[in-house]
Amino acid sequence: MRRLTDNWRSTTARLILIYGSFFALWGIVVIGLIHWQAASYLTRVSNELIGRQADYFSMLDEPTRRHALNDYVSLETRQLNAWGLFDAHGRPLAGTITALPPKVVVNGPVAIVPQGLKRNDGHAHVSVRAAAVRLEDGHILLVSRDTSIVDRIGTIILQALLWGMSLTVVPGLLGGWLLTRGPLRRVHAIREATLPIMRGDLAQRLPVSRRGDELDMLAGIVNAMLDEIERLLGEVKGVCDNIAHDLRTPLTRLRARIYRLQQQFDEDSSENATLEACLVDTDALLNRFRALLRISELENQQRRAGFDQVDLAEILREVHALYLPLAEDRGQQLELQLPSLPMIRADRHLLLEAFSNLVGNAIKFTPPGGRVVIRARAAEDGPWVDVCDSGPGIPVDQRVAVTRRFYRAESCRSTPGSGLGLSIVSAIARLHGYTLQIADSESGARLSLHCRDVASV
Repeated sequence: MRRLTDNWRSTTARLILIYGSFFALWGIVVIGLIHWQAASYLTRVSNELIGRQADYFSMLDEPTRRHALNDYVSLETRQLNAWGLFDAHGRPLAGTITALPPKVVVNGPVAIVPQGLKRNDGHAHVSVRAAAVRLEDGHILLVSRDTSIVDRIGTIILQALLWGMSLTVVPGLLGGWLLTRGPLRRVHAIREATLPIMRGDLAQRLPVSRRGDELDMLAGIVNAMLDEIERLLGEVKGVCDNIAHDLRTPLTRLRARIYRLQQQFDEDSSENATLEACLVDTDALLNRFRALLRISELENQQRRAGFDQVDLAEILREVHALYLPLAEDRGQQLELQLPSLPMIRADRHLLLEAFSNLVGNAIKFTPPGGRVVIRARAAEDGPWVDVCDSGPGIPVDQRVAVTRRFYRAESCRSTPGSGLGLSIVSAIARLHGYTLQIADSESGARLSLHCRDVASV
């Protein structure tokens, strides 16, 4: 099942996110630079204007200065300008400003008054720049201007740039998400096409569109590879099946002749014992050929047509009852831990054969007095069945090889068998879309068959 987060795991989405991150970082740098330049320019212009105004007023005579200062305030309709005249000790003499700010240096640079200025008209300014000059008579003239509008211009520029960047990044991310949907949908289609191939159906091929892009080129390469693999495996399978089928008939005739020959000797004679050994070896060969043909039959995907809803718990109880006498004869404990299990869609006879092979192998490799446990557990994507034993276990480097045909570990060469039991189980698991896992148990090996629902994969 596809999730929304899968769209952002694709290569296209990652490239878009990386590019978007660099774009956003560079946008922040550009915005900061523009804001800094605009704020610096406006601050410099405001300071030069206030300083020149203060110098201009100081050069006027007293009547003209008083008239000019009143015009300086009255002509500004938003009442941004203010002035104040103080004596040499800082006491107010005239003007709209009633107190000399301590941060303003007389005949010094334009200063910022963050706490504002006290005015006699009741107006309060938040951001004020002021300049003070000493007149010829020793008085101090203070000229100020509210620069909050100038500061607001810098804020407007910053907000405009941030909005512009957001209106670029958000559509970019949305467009990137839309761009990833198409390739991701095709990747999911390829994934769905590979599931039957993973289960052994080599006749399936990956979908190829008319676009001829990278995904189509890759799908074409994989399809060509699948054609060659199907051809090679078909040739090998055909040779193996033909050998097994052609040799089974003469071996059956050979066994019949040995059996008839055995009947001509006494039961206690040496000839009878030799012929009995020949019969045992012939039966072993026939069993191996039957197992090979059985695996070929299981690898035929048309066997799926016989699937139906089966009761897994009933199959496990039947396997337990079948092998319990054998385990008791060997002095072993065969336990069945069976909770409530859901119905599954499968071939009942094949599952019975698979679990019989697993339990039979566990009993065979468990020493007398050991313990074999058949344990089932439910899961959201299908039940698990564990067959645990107290035998020697299976080394990690051999857990893949033991599912191959005729493979037998060096420690098991003396144990009777053909090396095809787990191969049959693996073939049945692939036919059903199940998973066979080999791990360690508390005291031996644990072989687990995950009877998962293929529709949920």
